[in-house]
Amino acid sequence: MFNIDYFILLGSLLLIIGVMTTKFSTRIGVPALVLFLVVGMVVGSDGLGIIYFDNARYAQLIGVLALIIILFEGGLQTKWKTVKPVLKPSLSLATTGVLITTSIVAVAAKLIFDISWFEAFLFGAIVGSTDAAAVFAVLKGQNIKARLGATLEAESGTNDPMAVFLTISFIQLLTSGEGNVLMFILSFFWQMGMGIVLGLAFGKLATFAINKINLDSSGLYPIFALAFALLTYSSAALLKSSGLLAVYVAALIIGNSDLTYRTSIFRFNEGFAWMMQILMFIILGLLVFPSQLFTFDVMVKGVLIAIVLIIIARPIAVYLSTIKMGFTNKEKIFLSWAGLRGAVPIVLATFPMIAGIKDSQMIFNVVFFVVLTSALLQGSTISILAEKLGLTGPKKVASTHTLELVSIGKANAEIIEYQVSKEDKINDKRIVDIRFPNSVLINAIIRSDELVTPKGNTRLLEGDILYILTSRTSKKKLKELIGEPYEES
Repeated sequence: MFNIDYFILLGSLLLIIGVMTTKFSTRIGVPALVLFLVVGMVVGSDGLGIIYFDNARYAQLIGVLALIIILFEGGLQTKWKTVKPVLKPSLSLATTGVLITTSIVAVAAKLIFDISWFEAFLFGAIVGSTDAAAVFAVLKGQNIKARLGATLEAESGTNDPMAVFLTISFIQLLTSGEGNVLMFILSFFWQMGMGIVLGLAFGKLATFAINKINLDSSGLYPIFALAFALLTYSSAALLKSSGLLAVYVAALIIGNSDLTYRTSIFRFNEGFAWMMQILMFIILGLLVFPSQLFTFDVMVKGVLIAIVLIIIARPIAVYLSTIKMGFTNKEKIFLSWAGLRGAVPIVLATFPMIAGIKDSQMIFNVVFFVVLTSALLQGSTISILAEKLGLTGPKKVASTHTLELVSIGKANAEIIEYQVSKEDKINDKRIVDIRFPNSVLINAIIRSDELVTPKGNTRLLEGDILYILTSRTSKKKLKELIGEPYEES
């Protein structure tokens, strides 16, 4: 008999373990997602036997839902001014790069597994794309050069359509034995094109609705924004286009717009994305059986495929996809090494299982082992490689200080949090010498984690975190003054 209390207790313990794992992972230099997977395997039926889970459909459902939340949060945090210059290489990696990776891995799979070409290309398609959850998690807080980080994040946010398209196409060929090449190509362009269009439309709609609808509670705004993410995915998916791409594009629009309750929306989605990431990787860890995974046959095949993927396929894909795009040889080496695999390949590996493809369990086990190898080997050495290649920028400072007017929806004012950088117009100037608009006031300054009371002769220094009270009518002038681009809602 199903015990609800036992289930709640178990869920709470798993979340606590997951959160503590993130702290532990930073100390030993291992990506948290690897430890989440390990937690799932340990508490599963082949480990401590606490939870028995082998339902690929439920795992797929939870995985897709988690990816929606993670992509939405990643898109919200991505600055358009950083992504815009790298759109061309990112989209090239997300399409041509995935196709090249798939083809090279398929040849290796054919030789290593002795399977049909369709099955080999199916395997290649499953591991062909980088993973947004893994990339966002590993790069967060790292001081990788902005252009490289933006390229990797934009690639991982937009390469799912190609991987999903190829996976579904080869499953269809394996199950029905027939397929129209022209229809496959048209289907891909429909998925990409319609996904982008719907993402833009829902992003604009969500921004307008959040800013115009006056809700009674500030806590409703993050839920309202999240509802639009789910609506965007489901609408795109029902129209047979890429729901994940649509969500990422919509999040880019929302995150780069002038938004009511911006801080609340961002903080809520950051926490929720972490929770879904913990849940997803633990569930995927539960789905695999270590006794089947850590066999000599699976490990040998997994290591061989991982070597081909990491050392051969990804570098060739990067070098060919970024020809004449302004990347140095060192940057291409870094982009090659940072092509992390994560939840997406594992979730895609459940598709053949659900479709009843021959050898689907073997494919799933090897894919899982490849993901473990990629996350453990590449994920733990990304920052080290960036430093060795001289590709690190200024250290990122994540502010732990937040302040927001609760009555922003009713009052025509809000408080902006802004960190002074070396290049800013207001850097090293006294407040009295800065011509702020009349309805603008600096309320507080955080300097080296200490509160500084702003006065007329207070000099603003690099690294200062400012909390600036402004009316909405003066917000545009204020952002122009401090050098931050202003987006109309």
